Amino acid sequence: MQKPPVSLEITTSDFNIETQYRQLLSQAGDAGAVVTFVGLVREMTGDDSVNELFLEHYAGLTEKLIGDILKEAQERWDLLAAKMIHRIGKLQPGDQIVFVGIASKHRADAFAACEFVMDYLKTKAAFWKKETDSSGSRWKESRVDDQKRAERWKKP
Repeated sequence: MQKPPVSLEITTSDFNIETQYRQLLSQAGDAGAVVTFVGLVREMTGDDSVNELFLEHYAGLTEKLIGDILKEAQERWDLLAAKMIHRIGKLQPGDQIVFVGIASKHRADAFAACEFVMDYLKTKAAFWKKETDSSGSRWKESRVDDQKRAERWKKP
């Protein structure tokens, strides 16, 4: 069986959601459902206003790890196409960070695969975030909540 088209881009450039949606749809063929997710830079972390977020990645390894996540999603669900864009570099509050698009014949597969990809992206991809607020800059630690969300996808 042929694997569905998968697209991955790591970039410093912003992306247009409508353009990405249309490209995903054109790859999907006979889709009955398309689920998209867009992550944004938050304006607040706790009580502090975020001035800037800097995202770094391990080139080559990051793409491989995300490719593995997308491949596992293909194996778990009946997907017609999958697309991910993740930005790196300096970002401001409100900026788009990540786009995930999943197309399938049925909504349950599209929703589950999109959520799985995001949960694993937050815990398994090689990205580092440095947040700057009024008290200075610091590298962000992974969150326990993200780990718990990813745990539910582990196979028995």
